[in-house]
Formats: sequence, C-alpha cells, structure tokens
Amino acid sequence: MNAPLNPLQQLKACTVVVADTGDIESIKRLQPTDATTNPSLILKAASDPQYADILARGVAAASRVAPSQRLTAAIEAVAVGFGVEILQHVPGLVSTEVDARLSFDQRGTVEQARRVIARYRAAGVDRERVLVKIASTWEGIQAARVLEREGIRTNLTLLFCFAQAQAAAEAGATLISPFVGRILDWYKAETGQDYSADTDPGVVSVREIFDYYKAVGHATVVMGASFRNTGEIRALAGCDKLTIGPALLDALAQESAPLAPALQADAVAIRPRLPELSEAGFRWQLNDNAMATDKLAEGIRLFAADLVKLERLLEPRLN
Repeated sequence: MNAPLNPLQQLKACTVVVADTGDIESIKRLQPTDATTNPSLILKAASDPQYADILARGVAAASRVAPSQRLTAAIEAVAVGFGVEILQHVPGLVSTEVDARLSFDQRGTVEQARRVIARYRAAGVDRERVLVKIASTWEGIQAARVLEREGIRTNLTLLFCFAQAQAAAEAGATLISPFVGRILDWYKAETGQDYSADTDPGVVSVREIFDYYKAVGHATVVMGASFRNTGEIRALAGCDKLTIGPALLDALAQESAPLAPALQADAVAIRPRLPELSEAGFRWQLNDNAMATDKLAEGIRLFAADLVKLERLLEPRLN
C-alpha cells in the first residue's frame, strides 16, 4: 500500500510549486517545478563559497567589455549564471530580476531585459524557460508590455495591490507575483492585530486578484509569493503557482494535517472586465493604498541595497 501524501505533495497536486531561492542544493532536494530568484537571494547564494565558480565565470564574462560597463555586466552574468545552473535541476522556468534601480526607467528596464535574455541564449537556454522579473511600477509594467510583444516573458514582482495586478494583466504580463507576507507585516505593524490564515490581508489580496483574473479570462498567471507561515500557503492552495522558500517547503512536508485546494478557478463566476487603467488611474489607486505605496517603495530600496552589496563583492575582482 502506498504511503499517504504529505501536505507538500498534496499542494503539488493542485498548484505549481516554485522554489524561492538561489540555493541550488535546496532546489535539487526539493524538486520544485520552477524557481525564482531576486537580488537578495542571489547575494545570499553568491556569498556561499560553494558557488564561487559561478562568480568567477561572471567576472570572466565581464572582463570582455569596456571598463565602464564591467560591473553591470558582472551582475547580469552572475544572475544568469545562477539561473542557468538552476535550470539544470527544474523542469520548468527560472525568474531573473532586473536591476531594482531601473524600476522607474522603462527604457533601461527593457534594455537590461534584452541583455539578460541574450546571455541566456548564449548559454544555450531558450527564452521560453526564462521570466524576467520587473518591479510593478507603472514604468515596469509598460516595459513588460514592450517585452511581451517581443516574445520575452515577464514576471511582475513587488505587487501589493489590485491596481498593479489589473495593469499587469492589461499589459499582457506572463505572470505576476503578489506578495503575501509583506502585506501581513504592514498590517500587523499598523494595527497590532493578529490574523488567521483566512483573514490575513495578504491572503485576501491574492484571492481577490485570482478571482478577478479567472472571472474575466485574463491569461496572466497568479503566483503568490513572500510567505510567513504554512497557514498562508494552505489558504492559497489551488492558486496557479506559489513560490515558497525552502524552510517553509520543509515545514509543510512535515505537517500532519491534510491539505485541500482553497482556490478553484472553475468555481469563479464569469463577469465583465473593468475599464482599462490609465496611467493617472493607476497612480491614483496606488497612491490611495498606503500599504502598497509603502511596501513597493521599501521593496525597491531593499533590493537595490542588496545589489550594491553584490557590486561590492564583485568589484575588487574586476580590477
């Protein structure tokens, strides 16, 4: 008789499980379908001696460009290097993030995304296996619109409110990453309250987005991200995808309570789409949401700070 499935295995039966890590050993062990990275995860992995060869290859690649371009080239080459290695161990996709400091620069985002895809192509990786992660600012969303028309698939990240999700789908983004735990963090700090999995503001936000997408027929994939506990994961079981850190994946596998789908796309009633968001409408709705405004700005700053740390790690090797 076969052993009963643990909750992680039950989750994999109803949701595509994505590993939110740059640690290749964890990916090998957990066997997710996809993997996501960000500047903080790349910095953490790059600081591990076992990945020194990826840094060395990145530095070597950067040495072939003009001195003024070497640091940017090294960052891109290292990020892609981790992505290429990760793709050896997952059957699906990897997400690689553009420089957070380009979050308000549509042209700069598009240009870096093209370079990232070119680096993957040079490494023998088809662009269909790569999602370029871009912050869900207005400029980032418009960059995604341009890239998707070119066949470059995008993952709109740092997404905290419905307006961002609506605009991302209207731009044709392949996937969005609505954050759960960071939304919860904000509300707990503001209200001093504790929340159950069902009342968790981050969970409620993702459910609203998921239901709207399915109700109006948007093709953009919803991938919940930034989890603080397994209760949030259980409350979003059935979402298109969930990207989860290794610690929570391990914790879920060890739980005894069975897991069942909480979201079901075919149970959502069809309804009309909202009028398309203008730039002014988007900016007003984002501004009117204090949590989303705060967390988007904070997320960009934190990712930018970790990029600076990665630059400091690489810069001495480029001289």
